[in-house]
Amino acid sequence: MSGRMPGKAAIAARKARYICGCRVELVSMEDPYNTELKPGEQGTVICVDDTGTVFVNWDCGSTLGAVYGVDGIRKL
Repeated sequence: MSGRMPGKAAIAARKARYICGCRVELVSMEDPYNTELKPGEQGTVICVDDTGTVFVNWDCGSTLGAVYGVDGIRKL
């Protein structure tokens, strides 16, 4: 995946898909500093920012965001 910035339409679609309070599952994460999150972790969406990052309150206690075009999540 690339780390390129998404366009306005892609961000709007992401905000519509991952609304506050919906549940997600981690598919993959490229963050080298992530020590807690593993594929399969689940959490609740806090918000999606203007870069398309989906911030999640992970059930394990982390609040690390899933970066658009880098990390993979899926809606439950």
